[in-house]
Amino acid sequence: MMEEKILNNKKNGMAMLFLFVILYVLAIASIVLGGFMINAHQSPIPLIIGIIYTALGWIPLCGLKVIKPQEALVLTLFGTYVGTLKDAGFYFVNPFCSEFNPAAKTKLNQSGDVNEKNLLGTLTIGTDSSASLTDSLNKKISLKVMTLNNNRQKINDCLGNPVEIGIAVMWKVVDTAKAVFNVDNYKEYLSLQCDSALRDIVRLYPYDVAPNVDTTGDGIADEGSLRGSSEIVAERIRSEIQKKVNEAGLEIIEARITYLAYAPEIAAVMLQRQQASAVIDARKMIVDGAVGMVEMALERLSEKEVVTLDEERKAAMVSNLLVVLCGNRDAQPIVNSGSLY
Repeated sequence: MMEEKILNNKKNGMAMLFLFVILYVLAIASIVLGGFMINAHQSPIPLIIGIIYTALGWIPLCGLKVIKPQEALVLTLFGTYVGTLKDAGFYFVNPFCSEFNPAAKTKLNQSGDVNEKNLLGTLTIGTDSSASLTDSLNKKISLKVMTLNNNRQKINDCLGNPVEIGIAVMWKVVDTAKAVFNVDNYKEYLSLQCDSALRDIVRLYPYDVAPNVDTTGDGIADEGSLRGSSEIVAERIRSEIQKKVNEAGLEIIEARITYLAYAPEIAAVMLQRQQASAVIDARKMIVDGAVGMVEMALERLSEKEVVTLDEERKAAMVSNLLVVLCGNRDAQPIVNSGSLY
């Protein structure tokens, strides 16, 4: 297993840059001095040394590295992992070390990535095109918190109903060596693991609360659902993704459900089902209230002895009151001016 090595003793870039500038000045002076010595028929060695250093002196400059805050640079030397530069500063390393980041050119639907196809097209007046191009092509690893928005997926819930769901995952790189060496491309690896974890968790829940459904795995039916338990579902998704990306040196900070709906092919049917359920619940509440009002009316009439009704008349009164209270339209009263009998 690859272990990260932090290079903290290489932050001497400014001193080395000053040294290389002095050496270049001395090389130029050596060339000038060598020219005079040749004219004086003396040894051309200073001229040769000056020309050689002027031609090859740029090689040590390749070892100068600038690291910004929340950036890292993984270095390899002839295929061997040397270490990682993590702290912000100006470094000098072996000029033959190469930067390694297999995910440098991978563009996902996430913060921090530049769309390579529109790189030149999105540059506007006042934008430093050379800086943008350099930032898009370097191989530094961002240690900032990134937000990955994967495409919406169509997944069957635990009842077999297809739903469309999308998530946003906040993540960051915590171990650069694992990220670049343990997996082929840590960005693509994260994206695939997010899709897999989302599918594994969503299929355990119904879209809405359903009877006799166990979402926790304890063998006891509960009221968990994608719509009503979004925070619990998101936390389970985060934990599932974290298990899968530990060996890639990534930390999943948070996962949130950004979109949730029935699939288009059943959305209309499910809407009718929800409407029917709402109507039934409303009718149940109306009937319960009407029965209570009828009971109260009979009790008050009996207590006040306003009128004495036999069982047949009580039944007729109850029927009329329930019709009035439970009807969809306002009642149209009919006044009976004759005898009840």
